[in-house]
Amino acid sequence: MTERGFTTIENHWIALKDGTQLAARIWMPDDAVADPVPAVFEFLPYRKRDGTSLRDESTYPVFAAAGIAGVRVDIRGSGESDDVIDGEYTELELANACELIAWIAAQPWSNGSVGMMGISWGGFNSLQVAALRPPALKAIISIASTVDRFNDDIHYKNGCHLSAQLSWAATMLGYQSRPPDPAIVGDRWKEMWLQRLKREPFFMDEWLKHQRKDDFWRHGSISEDFSRVDIPALVIAGWADGYRNTPLMAVEGLGGKAKALIGPWVHKYPHFAWPKPRADFHGEAIAWWNRWLRGDKNGADALPQVRAYILDAIRPAPRRDFDPGFWIAKDVWEPPKMQCFYVEQFGRLTEGMPIPQAPEHRLHLRSPLDTGTASGEYFTLKPDAEMALDQRGDDAGSLVFETVPIAEDHDYLGRPEVTLSLRSEAATANLCVRLVDVHPDGTATRISFGVLNLAHRDGNAEPEPLKTGEPTTVRVVLDALGYRVGRGHRIRLSLSTAYWPLILPPPEDAGVSIDTASIGLALPKLGDHQQIEMKAPEDPDPLPKYIEHAPAATKRQVVRDLSGNFTHYQIHEDTGLFEHPETGLSTRQLRQEVWSIAPDDPLSMTGTSTWTCDMQRPGWSIRTVSTARISCTKTSWMISAVVTAYEGEAQVFEKIFAEKQIPRDLM
Repeated sequence: MTERGFTTIENHWIALKDGTQLAARIWMPDDAVADPVPAVFEFLPYRKRDGTSLRDESTYPVFAAAGIAGVRVDIRGSGESDDVIDGEYTELELANACELIAWIAAQPWSNGSVGMMGISWGGFNSLQVAALRPPALKAIISIASTVDRFNDDIHYKNGCHLSAQLSWAATMLGYQSRPPDPAIVGDRWKEMWLQRLKREPFFMDEWLKHQRKDDFWRHGSISEDFSRVDIPALVIAGWADGYRNTPLMAVEGLGGKAKALIGPWVHKYPHFAWPKPRADFHGEAIAWWNRWLRGDKNGADALPQVRAYILDAIRPAPRRDFDPGFWIAKDVWEPPKMQCFYVEQFGRLTEGMPIPQAPEHRLHLRSPLDTGTASGEYFTLKPDAEMALDQRGDDAGSLVFETVPIAEDHDYLGRPEVTLSLRSEAATANLCVRLVDVHPDGTATRISFGVLNLAHRDGNAEPEPLKTGEPTTVRVVLDALGYRVGRGHRIRLSLSTAYWPLILPPPEDAGVSIDTASIGLALPKLGDHQQIEMKAPEDPDPLPKYIEHAPAATKRQVVRDLSGNFTHYQIHEDTGLFEHPETGLSTRQLRQEVWSIAPDDPLSMTGTSTWTCDMQRPGWSIRTVSTARISCTKTSWMISAVVTAYEGEAQVFEKIFAEKQIPRDLM
């Protein structure tokens, strides 16, 4: 199909050296053979045929119309590609990516320069492949990614066990259980499907065997040696997403090789993300590729090192379509100057440094274990209850300290830090620190948070149990923020020993005693900057329209069983059934998840995540149902899973991952 001067190749087989055929969708400028062009490569397990087709079709035709080829390849075992996936960001995956980059550069239509791009998985492996230095890779764009797989990903956060780890394991079971499209692979689709079903791994099993920062997590973490990345990197994220730290960490680690762009967004590409305002990602990307893949002197290399949207006194809501604020730029990023606060005797948060050797003033904190139901998701796909809600309910189970109403606007950009001294009566405990903007009417907006498994207080590689009853000084670095606290608002510091279901509880619930006289809060001042305008996307509705057969539906609720003393957090996410108008393939995914806990018993915690995936055409329908479960004892995590597959109404496969006990490692 030819339009606007390019051709879309719906499927092209690329043979690897080991004989594996990977499936690619390619957008090719029509004159590329006569006048070779640069190419942008994206490498994902999310299925080019259906899973990412909406966003691919919003971007790669625009690139192709600008004379840049797009090569979107499914990782082995995904979509129409051969074999079975072997994990996240494995050595095999990254080696395959390097081989594919060399293949692209060698094509007669290629000018020999390749860029790599992606969001989430694709943002991760773009950075990781850049660190391997394949010769033809000249620049990357990494969106919603990480430089530190242990501390800043969906598995663990500063030694705390994220509930998202189970959710993600169930997601990948569901995603990888789907068959290739018979319209592409022909009669061998079922053989390929059954091979995947039989051999696909339950990722949670591997992840839980690495509960500290070891070589498993160092692999693929470019923060271990930033110098390995020697090409330009445009690193993008949104304040509403869990991966908000990466752009600033990248410019700090990569220096002038990196440019950071941070907007108000959830886990989506900036040209169609919520909350608005959006950014002209297509224009930004094309300029970036033309500078580094073509050599155009277009000024992309002279962009400010950091551009960020400063949120202006936003309010939590069931849906946030637009967040007020303003865009700023810093030509060179430097560690920000910090505004310091301490806690006075009666709990007031006051600007200044803690009083040296002040008398100890201890308060015991033992939060109800269901504190945190307003925390939202680790990473957010929609601007609704996936985002953090009003914090007043969670603050009821927390120690809170706040300023008087401030007399003038306070602008911040960077990562806040909190230091304090505490004592624990147990060997393990979690601490959650939240920074909250209290509006004049009492509305409480979470603007940053940090969590710490106190056994990881001195590092993640060699955690150590707490010495019960002894004072311990800890430092918690909160997530990055870009925020204006408005005149008349109050700054609140909230401390809790639980933040469920975002993080899972430790085996004991003794609480901690905090010396309030020791508390120090440091907030990163915005400092010198330029206020700028960011161009909005030319197309305000860039995603193509598919045929709706059943609508999408979302429901999140917290059910408190007062008689049974249990709290249940329930998620229902239905994508709806939509048909691609050109392929005739209809798909749907349904996520149903329940987390439960008794507010006074950490060993009562359970989680169940189920994904139902449908694919259908007239006369052909497939359904897979994948369920993952977790519970715990004082010494072990208990995990299990099951995958069931149906062709039409007939069950054709079932695989049970029997319950495993995996020892808790100070977690």
